[in-house]
Amino acid sequence: MKSDPTSWRPATRAVRGGQERSGFSETSEALYLTSGYVYGSAEEAAESFDGTRHRYVYSRFANPTVTTFEARLALIEGAEACRATATGMAAVNAALFSQLSAGDRVVSSRALFSSCQYILSELLPRFGVTVDFVPATDAAAWERALATPAKVVFLETPSNPTLEIVDLAAISTLAHRAGARLVVDNALASPALQSPLALGADVVVYSATKHIDGQGRCLGGAVLADRAFCDEILLPYMRHTGPAMSPFNAWVLLKGLETLDLRVSRHAESALALARFLESRPEVERVIHPGLDSHPQHDLAMRQMRAGGTLVTFTVGGGRERAFRLLNALRLIDISNNLGDAKTLITHPATTTHHRLGAEERDRVGIGEGMLRLSVGLEDVRDLEDDLKRALAA
Repeated sequence: MKSDPTSWRPATRAVRGGQERSGFSETSEALYLTSGYVYGSAEEAAESFDGTRHRYVYSRFANPTVTTFEARLALIEGAEACRATATGMAAVNAALFSQLSAGDRVVSSRALFSSCQYILSELLPRFGVTVDFVPATDAAAWERALATPAKVVFLETPSNPTLEIVDLAAISTLAHRAGARLVVDNALASPALQSPLALGADVVVYSATKHIDGQGRCLGGAVLADRAFCDEILLPYMRHTGPAMSPFNAWVLLKGLETLDLRVSRHAESALALARFLESRPEVERVIHPGLDSHPQHDLAMRQMRAGGTLVTFTVGGGRERAFRLLNALRLIDISNNLGDAKTLITHPATTTHHRLGAEERDRVGIGEGMLRLSVGLEDVRDLEDDLKRALAA
């Protein structure tokens, strides 16, 4: 007789959650690379489609390997249900479009990943949805914006790349008072460091490409919420628009979940060490990391996160020219726009991840020409420090 998965502690859930062994009694999770399924009779097929028989009918709707990933991530997150998507942006898109109609109002933090900002500032208004943006850390602005009814509140915390922290408990109270669901992009923190549902969020979205895979292998996303939202609102939208996760990617991401806590703990430890090192360097004008005492929301971050995160954002004097010189002088750290990887990666947000915002909007959210975003990996932190020393000297 199996033990109750809800009684397991997080590390056990990450290794064993959601697994249903086949008749071959395999140790690892089975990989079901199939697009469709067969029926024993015409009657069975008809019952499968009219809802009287529950079974797999098409992998755009559901797949056993994807179901295992969804069940495991839901256990880790403490959610009633999860729906996996092909990418993180597919998760954001589905979480928003599935519940919004013309005439609805969204309140969003201004500090967003540029693709999220595109959905909110350009796509949703095309379909008659009003979107009001609020400075992420301005409590009074949130209160004013949510003094009138809204359908959805959307935010990311920490924000990308400025690592601003939003008070999830406070915003959830304001959102619910305004009649809105709170949707939180938790990709930068990961399930290992932050639990938005426990702090009052209604829906959590992930780019599983980041820490959940964590090794630069595949794309994926996920939406987590209560069962009513996932089954009645999200599932019909996903079934008919098709942002399905592939079974192979689900299997890879399952392997990522097994080591998520171990990896993110090491990432965060090294990130804090490098943030402290960069603060000591005269070439660096500013260092942003929620674990530093100098971070303006340090106390809040330490209350709602289990560590300061895996990213360090810093600014060098001399603008783009000097930032590029530093990037080109690195010999170990790779220039890449991804994050949450086992390898340490660095990017210049103004010309990569956030280039489409335009100079005026980048200035408004604090993304300068001298800003660099460092995603700290699993290498020996002393080697990373040596590489940064060399590049800063250049």
